[in-house]
Amino acid sequence: MPKVSSVIVPYAAYLRVYEPLAAFPEPERGHWARYARRTDRPSYQDELRRSLADLLPTPPVPVPVHESRDAFVLDVDGVVCVCPWRTRLRGWQALGDLAEQLPAVVLDAVLPPVVRRQATQDYERWLARNPDARPWIRTATWQVPLNWFVLVADEEREYVKGTGDSTGLGDDVPVLRYRTPMVQARRRVARALRTLKDTIDEGPLIDGLVDVGRWLEEFHPRSLVELDYGGLVHALPACELEGDHSAADVAAGIEALRHGDGAAAGEAYGRLVERWRAVRDRRSAN
Repeated sequence: MPKVSSVIVPYAAYLRVYEPLAAFPEPERGHWARYARRTDRPSYQDELRRSLADLLPTPPVPVPVHESRDAFVLDVDGVVCVCPWRTRLRGWQALGDLAEQLPAVVLDAVLPPVVRRQATQDYERWLARNPDARPWIRTATWQVPLNWFVLVADEEREYVKGTGDSTGLGDDVPVLRYRTPMVQARRRVARALRTLKDTIDEGPLIDGLVDVGRWLEEFHPRSLVELDYGGLVHALPACELEGDHSAADVAAGIEALRHGDGAAAGEAYGRLVERWRAVRDRRSAN
Protein backbone atom coordinates (compact mmCIF):
# COMPACT_ATOMS: atom_id res chain seq x y z
CA MET A 1 0.00 0.00 0.00
CA PRO A 2 1.48 3.44 -0.90
CA LYS A 3 2.60 5.54 2.01
CA VAL A 4 0.07 8.27 1.22
CA SER A 5 -2.73 5.80 1.96
CA SER A 6 -1.78 5.73 5.66
CA VAL A 7 -2.00 9.50 6.10
CA ILE A 8 -4.97 10.88 8.04
CA VAL A 9 -6.29 14.04 6.37
CA PRO A 10 -7.83 16.02 9.24
CA TYR A 11 -9.21 19.19 7.74
CA ALA A 12 -12.33 18.41 5.70
CA ALA A 13 -16.01 18.23 6.71
CA TYR A 14 -18.81 17.18 4.37
CA LEU A 15 -22.43 17.77 3.48
CA ARG A 16 -23.75 14.80 1.51
CA VAL A 17 -26.97 13.80 -0.18
CA TYR A 18 -27.84 10.12 -0.53
CA GLU A 19 -30.44 9.48 -3.24
CA PRO A 20 -32.50 6.29 -3.62
CA LEU A 21 -31.56 4.08 -6.56
CA ALA A 22 -34.86 5.02 -8.22
CA ALA A 23 -33.53 8.58 -8.70
CA PHE A 24 -30.84 7.37 -11.12
CA PRO A 25 -31.49 6.57 -14.78
CA GLU A 26 -30.24 3.38 -16.36
CA PRO A 27 -27.54 2.22 -16.88
CA GLU A 28 -26.23 4.24 -13.92
CA ARG A 29 -28.85 2.73 -11.63
CA GLY A 30 -27.62 -0.75 -12.43
CA HIS A 31 -24.03 0.26 -11.76
CA TRP A 32 -24.89 1.63 -8.32
CA ALA A 33 -27.03 -1.40 -7.47
CA ARG A 34 -24.07 -3.68 -8.18
CA TYR A 35 -21.70 -1.32 -6.41
CA ALA A 36 -23.86 -1.32 -3.26
CA ARG A 37 -23.37 -5.08 -2.95
CA ARG A 38 -19.59 -4.72 -2.74
CA THR A 39 -17.91 -5.26 0.61
CA ASP A 40 -14.69 -3.37 -0.22
CA ARG A 41 -16.10 0.12 -0.76
CA PRO A 42 -13.57 2.93 -0.04
CA SER A 43 -13.97 5.59 2.64
CA TYR A 44 -13.92 9.40 2.54
CA GLN A 45 -10.29 9.27 3.66
CA ASP A 46 -9.45 7.11 0.63
CA GLU A 47 -10.96 9.76 -1.63
CA LEU A 48 -8.90 12.53 -0.03
CA ARG A 49 -5.69 10.52 -0.16
CA ARG A 50 -6.14 9.86 -3.86
CA SER A 51 -6.63 13.56 -4.50
CA LEU A 52 -3.51 14.44 -2.51
CA ALA A 53 -1.49 11.80 -4.35
CA ASP A 54 -2.45 13.44 -7.66
CA LEU A 55 -0.80 16.68 -6.51
CA LEU A 56 2.60 15.01 -6.00
CA PRO A 57 3.68 14.51 -9.66
CA THR A 58 5.29 17.27 -11.71
CA PRO A 59 3.24 18.84 -13.14
CA PRO A 60 0.49 18.12 -10.59
CA VAL A 61 -2.90 16.69 -11.56
CA PRO A 62 -5.41 19.11 -10.00
CA VAL A 63 -8.48 17.28 -11.34
CA PRO A 64 -8.79 13.53 -12.03
CA VAL A 65 -8.59 12.61 -15.70
CA HIS A 66 -11.64 10.36 -15.39
CA GLU A 67 -14.75 10.72 -13.24
CA SER A 68 -14.93 8.53 -10.16
CA ARG A 69 -17.15 5.46 -10.23
CA ASP A 70 -17.19 5.26 -6.43
CA ALA A 71 -19.90 6.31 -4.00
CA PHE A 72 -21.00 6.20 -0.39
CA VAL A 73 -23.89 3.85 0.28
CA LEU A 74 -26.54 3.76 3.03
CA ASP A 75 -29.51 1.51 3.74
CA VAL A 76 -32.33 3.88 4.72
CA ASP A 77 -35.27 1.90 6.11
CA GLY A 78 -34.59 -0.90 3.65
CA VAL A 79 -34.00 1.42 0.67
CA VAL A 80 -30.52 1.54 -0.84
CA CYS A 81 -29.39 5.17 -1.15
CA VAL A 82 -26.25 6.30 -2.95
CA CYS A 83 -24.05 9.39 -2.75
CA PRO A 84 -21.74 9.42 -5.82
CA TRP A 85 -18.31 10.91 -5.23
CA ARG A 86 -18.13 12.82 -8.55
CA THR A 87 -14.54 13.70 -7.63
CA ARG A 88 -13.71 15.19 -11.03
CA LEU A 89 -16.65 17.61 -10.99
CA ARG A 90 -15.93 18.65 -7.41
CA GLY A 91 -12.27 19.11 -8.25
CA TRP A 92 -13.12 21.51 -11.06
CA GLN A 93 -15.43 23.48 -8.80
CA ALA A 94 -12.89 23.62 -5.97
CA LEU A 95 -10.23 24.80 -8.39
CA GLY A 96 -12.38 27.81 -9.22
CA ASP A 97 -12.51 28.79 -5.53
CA LEU A 98 -8.77 28.58 -4.87
CA ALA A 99 -8.01 32.12 -6.05
CA GLU A 100 -10.08 33.45 -3.13
CA GLN A 101 -8.38 31.18 -0.60
CA LEU A 102 -4.67 31.39 -1.43
CA PRO A 103 -2.30 34.27 -2.23
CA ALA A 104 -1.36 34.34 -5.92
CA VAL A 105 2.29 33.45 -5.26
CA VAL A 106 1.30 30.39 -3.22
CA LEU A 107 -1.32 29.29 -5.72
CA ASP A 108 1.14 29.57 -8.62
CA ALA A 109 3.69 27.48 -6.71
CA VAL A 110 1.19 24.74 -5.90
CA LEU A 111 -0.68 24.74 -9.21
CA PRO A 112 1.12 26.56 -12.06
CA PRO A 113 -1.08 28.89 -14.15
CA VAL A 114 -0.78 26.68 -17.24
CA VAL A 115 -2.13 23.71 -15.28
CA ARG A 116 -5.06 25.72 -13.90
CA ARG A 117 -5.82 27.20 -17.31
CA GLN A 118 -5.98 23.76 -18.95
CA ALA A 119 -8.23 22.43 -16.18
CA THR A 120 -10.55 25.43 -16.54
CA GLN A 121 -10.82 24.93 -20.29
CA ASP A 122 -11.58 21.22 -19.80
CA TYR A 123 -14.31 22.10 -17.31
CA GLU A 124 -15.90 24.67 -19.63
CA ARG A 125 -16.05 22.13 -22.46
CA TRP A 126 -17.47 19.46 -20.17
CA LEU A 127 -20.03 21.83 -18.64
CA ALA A 128 -21.31 22.81 -22.10
CA ARG A 129 -22.23 19.14 -22.59
CA ASN A 130 -23.55 18.68 -19.03
CA PRO A 131 -25.24 21.96 -18.04
CA ASP A 132 -27.37 20.39 -15.28
CA ALA A 133 -24.51 18.66 -13.48
CA ARG A 134 -24.30 19.07 -9.71
CA PRO A 135 -22.30 17.34 -6.98
CA TRP A 136 -23.80 15.15 -4.29
CA ILE A 137 -21.13 16.27 -1.84
CA ARG A 138 -20.05 19.66 -0.53
CA THR A 139 -16.75 20.03 1.30
CA ALA A 140 -15.54 22.61 3.81
CA THR A 141 -12.01 22.89 5.20
CA TRP A 142 -11.25 23.56 8.88
CA GLN A 143 -14.87 24.40 9.61
CA VAL A 144 -18.49 23.40 9.26
CA PRO A 145 -20.35 26.34 7.66
CA LEU A 146 -23.03 27.64 10.01
CA ASN A 147 -25.71 27.38 7.32
CA TRP A 148 -25.17 23.61 7.18
CA PHE A 149 -26.32 23.28 10.78
CA VAL A 150 -29.70 24.78 9.85
CA LEU A 151 -30.49 21.57 7.96
CA VAL A 152 -30.24 19.29 10.98
CA ALA A 153 -31.42 19.05 14.59
CA ASP A 154 -29.57 18.23 17.80
CA GLU A 155 -31.60 15.06 18.32
CA GLU A 156 -30.20 13.77 15.00
CA ARG A 157 -26.64 14.15 16.27
CA GLU A 158 -24.54 10.99 16.43
CA TYR A 159 -21.24 11.05 18.30
CA VAL A 160 -19.02 7.99 18.68
CA LYS A 161 -15.86 8.63 20.68
CA GLY A 162 -13.97 5.80 19.00
CA THR A 163 -11.30 3.46 20.32
CA GLY A 164 -8.97 3.33 17.31
CA ASP A 165 -5.26 3.96 17.68
CA SER A 166 -3.68 7.41 17.53
CA THR A 167 -3.22 7.23 13.75
CA GLY A 168 -6.98 6.99 13.25
CA LEU A 169 -6.51 3.71 11.39
CA GLY A 170 -8.27 1.51 13.91
CA ASP A 171 -11.61 -0.05 13.08
CA ASP A 172 -13.44 2.15 15.57
CA VAL A 173 -12.56 5.77 14.78
CA PRO A 174 -14.34 8.90 16.10
CA VAL A 175 -17.53 9.96 14.32
CA LEU A 176 -19.59 13.12 14.66
CA ARG A 177 -22.42 13.47 12.18
CA TYR A 178 -26.08 14.30 11.65
CA ARG A 179 -28.52 12.57 9.30
CA THR A 180 -31.96 13.87 8.39
CA PRO A 181 -34.62 13.21 5.73
CA MET A 182 -34.54 15.60 2.78
CA VAL A 183 -38.06 16.88 3.52
CA GLN A 184 -36.97 17.92 7.01
CA ALA A 185 -33.84 19.65 5.74
CA ARG A 186 -35.82 21.64 3.16
CA ARG A 187 -38.46 22.59 5.73
CA ARG A 188 -35.82 23.87 8.15
CA VAL A 189 -34.11 25.93 5.44
CA ALA A 190 -37.38 27.56 4.40
CA ARG A 191 -38.38 28.36 7.98
CA ALA A 192 -34.94 29.75 8.88
CA LEU A 193 -34.84 31.93 5.78
CA ARG A 194 -38.20 33.50 6.65
CA THR A 195 -36.94 34.37 10.11
CA LEU A 196 -33.54 35.65 9.02
CA LYS A 197 -34.91 37.81 6.22
CA ASP A 198 -37.41 39.34 8.64
CA THR A 199 -34.89 40.07 11.38
CA ILE A 200 -31.38 40.70 10.01
CA ASP A 201 -29.73 42.39 7.05
CA GLU A 202 -28.66 40.48 3.98
CA GLY A 203 -25.29 38.83 4.51
CA PRO A 204 -23.21 35.65 4.23
CA LEU A 205 -25.51 33.57 6.44
CA ILE A 206 -28.60 34.29 4.33
CA ASP A 207 -26.68 34.00 1.07
CA GLY A 208 -25.21 30.65 2.12
CA LEU A 209 -28.59 29.34 3.22
CA VAL A 210 -30.22 30.38 -0.07
CA ASP A 211 -27.44 28.60 -1.96
CA VAL A 212 -27.66 25.37 0.01
CA GLY A 213 -31.46 25.43 -0.22
CA ARG A 214 -31.32 25.65 -4.01
CA TRP A 215 -28.84 22.78 -4.05
CA LEU A 216 -31.15 20.56 -1.99
CA GLU A 217 -34.04 21.21 -4.38
CA GLU A 218 -32.15 19.38 -7.12
CA PHE A 219 -32.40 15.99 -5.43
CA HIS A 220 -35.05 13.32 -4.99
CA PRO A 221 -37.47 14.24 -2.15
CA ARG A 222 -36.88 10.89 -0.44
CA SER A 223 -33.13 11.44 -0.18
CA LEU A 224 -31.16 11.56 3.06
CA VAL A 225 -28.95 14.51 4.03
CA GLU A 226 -25.79 13.91 6.05
CA LEU A 227 -23.60 16.48 7.78
CA ASP A 228 -20.32 14.75 8.63
CA TYR A 229 -17.43 16.28 10.57
CA GLY A 230 -15.22 13.93 8.56
CA GLY A 231 -11.52 14.42 9.27
CA LEU A 232 -12.11 17.23 11.75
CA VAL A 233 -12.65 14.56 14.41
CA HIS A 234 -8.92 13.75 14.15
CA ALA A 235 -7.94 17.37 14.78
CA LEU A 236 -10.09 18.04 17.86
CA PRO A 237 -9.91 16.67 21.40
CA ALA A 238 -12.65 14.26 22.43
CA CYS A 239 -13.87 16.67 25.11
CA GLU A 240 -14.49 19.37 22.50
CA LEU A 241 -16.27 16.98 20.16
CA GLU A 242 -18.44 15.64 22.98
CA GLY A 243 -19.49 19.15 23.97
CA ASP A 244 -20.10 20.36 20.43
CA HIS A 245 -23.82 20.94 19.91
CA SER A 246 -23.54 23.51 17.13
CA ALA A 247 -26.85 22.52 15.53
CA ALA A 248 -28.61 23.21 18.83
CA ASP A 249 -26.89 26.61 19.11
CA VAL A 250 -27.90 27.57 15.55
CA ALA A 251 -31.49 26.48 16.20
CA ALA A 252 -31.56 28.40 19.49
CA GLY A 253 -30.25 31.54 17.80
CA ILE A 254 -32.84 31.42 15.02
CA GLU A 255 -35.64 30.71 17.50
CA ALA A 256 -34.54 33.67 19.60
CA LEU A 257 -34.62 35.93 16.55
CA ARG A 258 -38.08 34.64 15.72
CA HIS A 259 -39.27 35.79 19.16
CA GLY A 260 -37.40 39.09 19.05
CA ASP A 261 -34.91 38.11 21.76
CA GLY A 262 -31.73 39.68 20.44
CA ALA A 263 -29.78 38.98 23.63
CA ALA A 264 -30.39 35.22 23.51
CA ALA A 265 -29.60 35.17 19.79
CA GLY A 266 -26.32 36.98 20.48
CA GLU A 267 -25.37 34.46 23.16
CA ALA A 268 -25.97 31.52 20.84
CA TYR A 269 -23.99 33.19 18.07
CA GLY A 270 -21.16 33.94 20.50
CA ARG A 271 -20.87 30.27 21.44
CA LEU A 272 -20.64 29.31 17.78
CA VAL A 273 -18.06 31.96 16.92
CA GLU A 274 -15.83 31.01 19.85
CA ARG A 275 -16.05 27.27 19.09
CA TRP A 276 -15.28 27.54 15.38
CA ARG A 277 -12.64 30.24 15.74
CA ALA A 278 -10.72 27.79 17.92
CA VAL A 279 -11.03 25.15 15.20
CA ARG A 280 -9.84 27.46 12.43
CA ASP A 281 -6.89 28.59 14.54
CA ARG A 282 -5.51 25.06 14.32
CA ARG A 283 -5.10 25.56 10.57
CA SER A 284 -2.04 27.74 11.14
CA ALA A 285 -0.71 26.02 14.27
CA ASN A 286 2.52 24.02 14.18
